[in-house]
Amino acid sequence: MIDTLSWISLLPEIFLLAMALVIALLDLGVKSPRRTLTYGVTMMTLAVVASMQLVYANGGQTIYGFGNMVVSDVMGNWLKFFATIAVMVTLVYGRPYASQRDMLRGGELFTLGLFALLGMFVMISGNNFLVIYLGLELLTLSSYALVALRRDNATATEAAMKYFVLGALASGFLLYGLSMMYGATGSLDVNTVFKVINSGQVKHQVLVFGLVFVVAGLAFKLGVVPFHMWIPDVYQGAPTAVTLLIGGAPKLAAFAIFIRLLVEGMLPLAVDWQQMLMVLSIGSLLIGNLAAIAQTNLKRMLAYSTISQMGFVLLGLLSGVVDGNILYAANAYSSSMFYVITYVLTTLASFGVIMLLAREGFESEEISDFAGLNERSPLYAAVMAICLFSLAGIPPMVGFYAKLSVLQALIASGQSFSIGLAIFAVMMSLVGAFYYLRVVKVMYFDAPVSTAAITAPFDVRAVLSINGGLVLLLGLVPGGLMALCAKAIVQMLGS
Repeated sequence: MIDTLSWISLLPEIFLLAMALVIALLDLGVKSPRRTLTYGVTMMTLAVVASMQLVYANGGQTIYGFGNMVVSDVMGNWLKFFATIAVMVTLVYGRPYASQRDMLRGGELFTLGLFALLGMFVMISGNNFLVIYLGLELLTLSSYALVALRRDNATATEAAMKYFVLGALASGFLLYGLSMMYGATGSLDVNTVFKVINSGQVKHQVLVFGLVFVVAGLAFKLGVVPFHMWIPDVYQGAPTAVTLLIGGAPKLAAFAIFIRLLVEGMLPLAVDWQQMLMVLSIGSLLIGNLAAIAQTNLKRMLAYSTISQMGFVLLGLLSGVVDGNILYAANAYSSSMFYVITYVLTTLASFGVIMLLAREGFESEEISDFAGLNERSPLYAAVMAICLFSLAGIPPMVGFYAKLSVLQALIASGQSFSIGLAIFAVMMSLVGAFYYLRVVKVMYFDAPVSTAAITAPFDVRAVLSINGGLVLLLGLVPGGLMALCAKAIVQMLGS
């Protein structure tokens, strides 16, 4: 008999699944080329789901359901709330873009977007290896289909094939690693795995062998070096609306499974996985920033930028446990959570501007396409500049405080190599500032290549303005979001 709490813990997921199926059926009768009814019902569904997650997050309860297979806690509810908002914003930006490219012949963009979000929810809520893996596969299978949504576009099809092959490889890594952990501990339950590892009754070598494959699989999903090969090709090849759907909200889910598997399940092995994350973060910061300098395609440049930004997220995750002491864990993991939320917020606005400038038959994704943007539209140039300054970590944008919080968490651990890592990260940020500021220079000081008016629906203009304003506002008053992340992580560690 399944108790009431189990159903309560998954109520938003059940509602989202039911509405995704309803919308898929409803869309069969929609004749509008812009899918107005499908879009409207999708937005209402996401608004209700976001409201439910907000209520759950403010409730502050931790609920374990379905035999401890799923967990509804403050950290998970906040991540699901931000993921839902990110998908809503992505669909607002993406609808005009998709409509111009004949991607709305069916409602696949909306239904697959909802199923991808459901996959993220399951990943975030998973308290069992199998549940986490099922959520991951639901997200990735939806993503493969979305990348190939422009069936007649060779570049998008090629990107989808690369994503599919490399994604299958990474899923295999993760599944093999999880099966090794299951074989060693005798359980799929995250909490039970923690207890067995902590008891010291399992051979360390077996655990580390499985851990290597788990970290490799997770690293692919986050897109860090050396598992980054798919990121530039998929970001550039996929339609921009889909690029944002892949590069935005899923980063929140990837952060969640890092926490669920490595922190909640394998914290006694922290000395091993923190060393692995250190190598991944150094490689990501180095290769991500250096490779981005050579790019002329803005989407490809932002792809390499993502790799370096995820290197910063790992810096926070690897500084939580010092000599077996978890005193610094809450500070470190909350800084990473703050970083990934603010990164997604900034990414939404930057890709929103790229989609806004694109028009029928023309993809505005080369850096040269942004020449003289300030003369054509000071508002959109300002939003893009704010996003680029934030990604570069220039105050008072929110990206500066995100980087600062990770660096202070790193330095607070007090280890000599952590100080060295912090210095290295700052140096790589200086390198990164070059390619971000280059785009700002093109927008403000180069002559415009086109004088065509930039038109956009009212909802796109309004959401983009709010999005850009939040990147600046949260930089001026970051305390509220930082406190929210800290409270969520403290409760997660205590449950």
